[in-house]
Amino acid sequence: MLGNLTGWHLAIVLAIVLLLFGAAKLPALSKSVAQSVKIFRTEVKPQSGDDSKLDAAADPIDSAEPPARSEHP
Repeated sequence: MLGNLTGWHLAIVLAIVLLLFGAAKLPALSKSVAQSVKIFRTEVKPQSGDDSKLDAAADPIDSAEPPARSEHP
């Protein structure tokens, strides 16, 4: 589907983006997108050594004692 795109298609899309957002807003828009991608990559990247902490935090019910039952009817 995207394999049929040519240089002309890219130029048209860039021209439309330029018309919609204006030349002044494009640097701020690209900076915002770059920061979002950076945050997304750090969140997706698995962190070594944190698996045991996640397992303990993910299942707090198993480690907690059940509440005491009262004898009042």
